[in-house]
Amino acid sequence: MKTALIVGATGLIGKQVLQLLLSDSHYHKIVTITRKPLDITHQKHENIIVDFDKLSACGSSLKTDDVFCCLGTTIRIAKTKEAFRKVDFDYPVEVARLAKKFGVEQYLLVSALGADKHSKIFYNRVKGEVEDAITQVGFRTLHIFRPSLLLGKREEERAGEGAATVFFKLFGFLVPRKYKAIDSAKVARAMLDNAKSGEAGVFIHESHSIQGY
Repeated sequence: MKTALIVGATGLIGKQVLQLLLSDSHYHKIVTITRKPLDITHQKHENIIVDFDKLSACGSSLKTDDVFCCLGTTIRIAKTKEAFRKVDFDYPVEVARLAKKFGVEQYLLVSALGADKHSKIFYNRVKGEVEDAITQVGFRTLHIFRPSLLLGKREEERAGEGAATVFFKLFGFLVPRKYKAIDSAKVARAMLDNAKSGEAGVFIHESHSIQGY
């Protein structure tokens, strides 16, 4: 049995990853690091409250077998490009570097469809840059998941996503498979399934390949 760390456990995918891992015998301990306490009581769960700008203070708490990084925000919520980059690039990379330092061998990252460090689109470029930076950390196994528009109930509303969700529900059959919206639960299941595979290397999972979960 293994231990896992979830970063971004309050998000759409992170919440579902947490529930899956708590109910899976493959993991005997699940650590979450959050800004505020999680209202979850489970014998396998340890919740550590952190200041994400001082992640190094977590110390050996990051010493687990697998890291599931589900961090992500939007410009609208972050307010500025700098704040967005801090959440979507700085924090995931810092977690990766610290985790590697403590011997973590497997890192699973939620990125996004269209991630490309050379993109002229800021969002896609940051997603591509974080993929590249974490690849350079040198984990034995790195799984990168690139979902399209995520379907699921969020705590906060995201401008435009409501209308997009309605569109995909009505006209999704007209959209090429590569771009179809995807249920966040599928991404969570894909992360767990691939985490248990034991394969070494860098693996990129495009949205259409996750649809089967």
